[in-house]
Amino acid sequence: MASFSKILSKTDVKKRLTVPIKFLKSLPSFDGGHAVKFEARDEGGEAWAFQCSTRRRGHPKPVLTRGWKAFINSKKLKTGDKVSFIKCKNRATAKTSYRVRAEKEIKIFGAIIGYVPL
Repeated sequence: MASFSKILSKTDVKKRLTVPIKFLKSLPSFDGGHAVKFEARDEGGEAWAFQCSTRRRGHPKPVLTRGWKAFINSKKLKTGDKVSFIKCKNRATAKTSYRVRAEKEIKIFGAIIGYVPL
């Protein structure tokens, strides 16, 4: 099961989510292209369609573009909140699926004390 979690930056919230390069191996095949579409389900079972793109030349710098802003807006995520992507594989069917989890930052007197799932 491959996954990554990230505290959201201003760019992640306003434009696109930067994805760790090591997570690229967990995504469906790019088939020689620079973008791949995949679906991830949130904690409530809602399906979200995302697109992961890489640069055509040089350092790949993977980012989530399509579908990302709709997810951010729907969950009302802000800078400092947390998002996680998890790749799951059904042992019986060998089918791959993805989950996405959003968590809101909890602050008390300006100090971050944790995160609560949405």
